[in-house]
Amino acid sequence: MIYLKQEKEFDELTKEGLVLVDFYADWCGPCQMLSPILEELSKKNENLKIVKINVDEFQQLAVQNKVLSIPAIKIYKDGKLVNQSVGYQELEDLEALIK
Repeated sequence: MIYLKQEKEFDELTKEGLVLVDFYADWCGPCQMLSPILEELSKKNENLKIVKINVDEFQQLAVQNKVLSIPAIKIYKDGKLVNQSVGYQELEDLEALIK
């Protein structure tokens, strides 16, 4: 998993391949519950890149990506948004999102 460090990295990280972006906050309980599931998803899908974005640190990115509630999952394929979900997701639900 990649934790976004600078806003300008977003476009670079999402422009190629299959990318799951997790918009989260440290204080968010469902976000914390989702983290180990994302770890497991990452291990099961080597071609999937997972990028975590803290909405408290990157508020502008959250606004640009229309994040109104967290955790918010956005799936990008070669730079284009192809799927999304809001709220806690089980592993099977996330696997369905990336297919």
